[in-house]
Order: sequence, then C-alpha cells, then structure tokens
Amino acid sequence: MSNLLQTKWLGLDLRSPVVAASSGMTDHLDKLRQLEDSGVGAVVLKSLFEEEILAEMQQDQSIMQRPGPFFPEVSEMDDFLNNEDGLSTYLDLVRSAATALEIPVIASINCVSSQKWTHFARMIQDAGAAAIELNIFLMPSDFDASSGESFEATYFEIIREVLARVTIPVSIKLGYHFTLLGQTLQKISESGVAGMVLFNRFFYPDYDLDTLQIVPTNVLSTPEDLAISLKWIAIMAGRVSCNLAASTGVHDGDGVIKQILAGAQVVQIASILYRQGPGAIPGMHQRICEWMESMGHDNLDAFRGTLSQLQIKNPAAYDRVQFLKNYRSFR
Repeated sequence: MSNLLQTKWLGLDLRSPVVAASSGMTDHLDKLRQLEDSGVGAVVLKSLFEEEILAEMQQDQSIMQRPGPFFPEVSEMDDFLNNEDGLSTYLDLVRSAATALEIPVIASINCVSSQKWTHFARMIQDAGAAAIELNIFLMPSDFDASSGESFEATYFEIIREVLARVTIPVSIKLGYHFTLLGQTLQKISESGVAGMVLFNRFFYPDYDLDTLQIVPTNVLSTPEDLAISLKWIAIMAGRVSCNLAASTGVHDGDGVIKQILAGAQVVQIASILYRQGPGAIPGMHQRICEWMESMGHDNLDAFRGTLSQLQIKNPAAYDRVQFLKNYRSFR
C-alpha cells in the first residue's frame, strides 16, 4: 500500500485513514482478516453492550446464590441478549484478533452509564486491545434526566471511570444532541480522551401499518449523511485537544478526502461495507492516492484541515452565509 496514506489515530500508527467501524462486519475473526487484507488501517470490533456486561454479572451472582435482586434494570434486556454473546465471548474475540491481525484492534463498548461495569475495561485491555472506543448512547428524549447538565455529566463520569482503569488510548463516539455542541465537544476533548468520533448513528423508527409494530428505517447511511459530520469536523478541527474521526456518510474515496480536508485524522466506514463488502476499500484508496498525486500532496498532513473553519478566509461560510444562500435560493 502507498505510503501516501499513512497516518496516526489515538497515537497508533495506521497504514490508512480508512477504519472499519464497529458493526456486524467486525464481529468475527474471518471478517476481520478480510478487512485487513483489503487494506483498512484499523478495525473497531462490534460493540459490547453495557447491558451484556451487567447480564453476565447478574448471571454470576445467580450462580453464587446471593440473596436479593442484582441490577434489575438488566431484566428488561433479557429478551434481546444472545446467551452466546457477552463478555467472555467478546474477550475471546479481542484476544484472537489481537493475535492474528497486524493492524490495530480497537474494542468498542456501547454504554449509557458509568455504573458497575467500568472495571471490565481493564479486562479488555489485558485481552490485547490496542485502544477502547466508548460509544456513549444517550438519547435526548430521556425525560428522566433532571437537566441538560446531568445529561452531559454522564459523559464525563463514564470517561473518568474508564480512564482510571486503563492505560491504552480511549476514544469516545457520541452524537450531536447537545445544547452547545461546540463547547461540549471542546470540554470532552480536554477530559483525557485520545480521540472523538463524530458522530454515532441513532435508531430511526418507522411503523409497519399491517402489524402496528415499530420497525427500523434508514439503518444504513447514504453519501448525503456526510454533511453533519463534515460540518462539525471542520468546526472543531484545531479547537480540540485530541484527534478527530469522522463517521457516517463516507461511502467512497471522495468522502474520505473531504473529511481529511475538514480536519479528520481518520474516517470510519460501515454502511459501504454492508453494501459492497471489503472489496470497496481498494477503490477508495486508489481514488485518494490519485487525487493527492494530482494535487502534489505526498502525505495526508499536507492537506489535512485546509478547509476547516479556522483555516478558511471566511469562517462564516459554515453557518450564516450558507444559510442565507440556501434560504434565498428556495424562495
């Protein structure tokens, strides 16, 4: 692979800025080997859910026959948890992948609280993970939260608890549902995390009118979904104290180039892997290299962030100016 594509993410040396995101495409060693062979820079394993950790803890207590309920909130998830999944199986995947692959293996934990499970992060580190990605999945529709401050405080509590237990790099993948998104991202970047992934993809519901059931819709992203992360990578580049990764909407080499122009260190891809498989990656690499050579760039840093808000002559182009242009064009 061309040296043009070498980069760093979370202090790790990567041969490519294209990272396989946490998904069903990264849940088995055979799939991970295919991704490595295709040229990705790193893989993020399919997420281990906080509920799975708590369920296994609950099962362990049941075996020990301790009296009283243990984490009753987990009982609501029982119907959705596969007994073959869970912490033990996940640790086996981390170990086998870390041994078999030459590229960095990043573990992923999908979590909603800092309670009771965070000491298992050390077990994941000991299994051989090169880094941990915390996919913090808090919904803004949570009416139990007493205030916006408590919503945001949960992020910092989770980060603090995990950082206290591991020495490997930790990144955080989060959504954009904050009142003051820019300020919050800046504060999170100063919490000790090595990177932030913008953004995770929430569940979007639809209705089946025959069964009157709630069903998912728009599960996979499209190239049009690039806009939100592209905007916020560009706004935050140079304003944060950690690496930035772009996620959602990257489906080709052009998407990768755009996110690096905005200031991303790497990009994470998933939907294109579901649609085309690992075979899509060499074409992405070819496009990036051809574009770089046509522009006279011999490394990614040569153009990284050149279109970020801090670097362009008219920073308002990311907000007010474009709003006015679009508004007038549709009158």
